[in-house]
Amino acid sequence: MSAPTPDLPELVLAGSVSERADVLVIGLTSADGTPEILAGDAPVDEAVLGELLDNLVAVGATGRSEELTRVPAPASLPVASVLAVGLGDADKIDAEQVRRSAGTAARVLTGVETVATTLSAVDLGAAAEGFALGAYTYTEFRSEKSAPKEDARPVARVELLVPSTRDRDAKSALTRATAIAEAVATARNFVNTPPSHLFPAEFAERAKALGEAAGLKVEVLDEKALEKKGFGGIVGVGKGSSRPPRLVRLSYSSKKRKAPKVALVGKGITFDTGGISIKPAAGMEAMTSDMAGAAAVIATVVLAAKLGVAADVTATVPMAENMPSSTAQRPGDVLTQYGGTTVEVINTDAEGRLILADAIVRACEDDPDYLVDTATLTGAQMVALGTRTPGVMGHDEFRDRVAALSQEVGENGWPMPFPKELRGDLESRVADLANVSPHRWGGMLTAGIFLKEFVPEGVQWAHIDVAGPAFNTGGPFGYVGKGGTGVPVRTMLAVIEDVAANG
Repeated sequence: MSAPTPDLPELVLAGSVSERADVLVIGLTSADGTPEILAGDAPVDEAVLGELLDNLVAVGATGRSEELTRVPAPASLPVASVLAVGLGDADKIDAEQVRRSAGTAARVLTGVETVATTLSAVDLGAAAEGFALGAYTYTEFRSEKSAPKEDARPVARVELLVPSTRDRDAKSALTRATAIAEAVATARNFVNTPPSHLFPAEFAERAKALGEAAGLKVEVLDEKALEKKGFGGIVGVGKGSSRPPRLVRLSYSSKKRKAPKVALVGKGITFDTGGISIKPAAGMEAMTSDMAGAAAVIATVVLAAKLGVAADVTATVPMAENMPSSTAQRPGDVLTQYGGTTVEVINTDAEGRLILADAIVRACEDDPDYLVDTATLTGAQMVALGTRTPGVMGHDEFRDRVAALSQEVGENGWPMPFPKELRGDLESRVADLANVSPHRWGGMLTAGIFLKEFVPEGVQWAHIDVAGPAFNTGGPFGYVGKGGTGVPVRTMLAVIEDVAANG
């Protein structure tokens, strides 16, 4: 089965507001406490913008970040209304603010077929991404009974106003933004698919279909191959389920000679009960998102191929379902990871690091220059950083580089340390390592330190914990709705492109 195509609005360049448009979306900023329309070189008459500003001020618009104000359109515009979305302080506007404001506008404009916007004159790529992702919906399992009615359907078409629709830079920016939005939405689709329909074998088939469609080299190992080759972590975690594990590898080779090699690894637990160390029932349904790291790396390697980045990228994706049964691994068991390291399983709910360790060792057999792994790894990430800030760990210099790039693209990764004293918490009575610390302190950091044990010398490595940021259980915000967010696809793309440009 192929992965469902994300249902995103059509994004087009436009040299004027067309007769098809229903609403014009403009950006309103606050300059010294005074609202101003920020329209750049968008093809809208200055006199019309002046009239609009007067109308907006009259109804109390301030330009505060993501504030929404809708007014009737002047007679000279071929639209019924104008929606002003706040961009905040004029001195602090960046691409992420435009992205969030465009997403906020897209989320409220349900029932509107076509939207035109001047936000494209502020930042074309960010506006396109924001509108596309803000309009994202997941309706695969809704029958006619609960499917969105006509007045609740998302925007279908977005006209991005630019001085010239023939401008090469504008065309290139739109192509790139569309590809990025599709990749993020693909990751969201994977995460939002229920575990009844996305189990390891099915996940592997969908990943394979995406990879082959993008021209990638694809390898899939089933449970027999995993057992034979010694992938003890993946096999051990998958033992409790009737739906056996998989390992998928998707490889993109650039056309650049001596291109840098980037390895991506993502945790693919299609559902996590905790195994024998079972989780509390309350909120367990959110564990459908425990494969968000895998979803992100699959979407990212496909995106790298679409954009033709000048780096060789391989995604190694372990997939398993963590269930309790008479065949499940037990607390106290010892397993042998791929590569030979033995691990005492103290807690079967610390399963992500076990499958990632296997995948990291396998990924590093290709001698990559850089390794980025990502996972919904620890609840401790949310305790430390909240639900919207990924924790970035790893080798200091590369960790800081990844975190800085994550912040630049608006995914806001934050660098975290590896205190030396925490390594001792992973000592085992009977094996090389224990899979958890004997206490709850520094749980996110200890998990990262565990993974570090499997990264060979000479490979620059960063781990991104997205336990909270990958899945939004709260209310919508910016261009993010409830459910899968697609984090950290944009961070990993930024890292790959930075490596391609700077080594």
